[in-house]
Amino acid sequence: MPTINDIADKLGISKGTVSKALNGADDVSETLRKKVLETAVEIGYERNRVRKDTANRLCIIVENIHHEDPGDFGHDIVMGFKKLAVPAGWEVDVVAITEERQKEISYDAFMLSHEYKGAFIIGMSLLDPWMEELKTARTPAVLYDNYIQENPRVGYIGVDNEEAYMMAIRHLYGLGHTQIGYLGGDMDSFVSRKRHDAFLGAMDAHGLTVKQNRIGCSYFISECTQKYLPRLLNSQVTAIVCATDLLAQAVIVSCMDMGCRVPEDVSIIGFDDAPFAAYTSPALTTIRQNQEALGRCGFYALNSLISRTYIGTLLLRAELITRASTASARRGKLTTPRKIPNSRQTPV
Repeated sequence: MPTINDIADKLGISKGTVSKALNGADDVSETLRKKVLETAVEIGYERNRVRKDTANRLCIIVENIHHEDPGDFGHDIVMGFKKLAVPAGWEVDVVAITEERQKEISYDAFMLSHEYKGAFIIGMSLLDPWMEELKTARTPAVLYDNYIQENPRVGYIGVDNEEAYMMAIRHLYGLGHTQIGYLGGDMDSFVSRKRHDAFLGAMDAHGLTVKQNRIGCSYFISECTQKYLPRLLNSQVTAIVCATDLLAQAVIVSCMDMGCRVPEDVSIIGFDDAPFAAYTSPALTTIRQNQEALGRCGFYALNSLISRTYIGTLLLRAELITRASTASARRGKLTTPRKIPNSRQTPV
């Protein structure tokens, strides 16, 4: 097992300086501290004896997901994790991370510097710097709706998207819908890719043809509603499956603005069962994600990785919540949809 002496020898500095750098002493420059941390990670150094107040520390790393207030998508995920971790004796920090911070310090070095034993990571995209580093990371991590191959220290938790979209398409097919469109997020997101592919698979399983002009994917909700939604409606779809409830809500409003009735002219299905989904007009049919259960799964998987039980994937079962935004397929044809005004760009 590499020691502080090995770090000191490699850098040509004293053992005391290495110790100060690892413990965040004020008289060590940030440049040297970073160099010590990166070297420690490079040679596989792990702290064997730590202070009692930092012996059992975990972190929830959050990027691009609101979590502070009840009703925020990430709030119940964080609370579900803490409800299991804290009684089990873990101290849990919620850490907001940016792409700029990821470029400043590697994932392993960040974890080592704060003496975190593992991380539950929510909100990262496939293009984030740490996503590449996690392929070889030594510190256990569990990703929500992201996946890293061939690293036994990194796990993935989420909802079974294949099952979810099979339920959604079965529901629509049972209502007589065969002309079904899809609107989703940017394909730089792992979960956006999974949901896109799950939609195609469910359509194929029901013997339904997917036309390219009935699919639209973008990072921005406004592009989905202004560019792709009119194209879907012009192609005479009778139902649209959306990758998130936020997108589905925007689609409902935009359909109304264009003179298209929901669900009389077109049925809409979302994904998440966000708190507002039951109160849209009409109330939104959606796939439910139990956020608190996802948080509990995150802790279970991370605790298993720390104990060297190498969980790869842990998926929750999907649940279809049927409300008023879906109905039997219409008989007539839509008129040409009116163009809707530009709106503020919001991520899907």
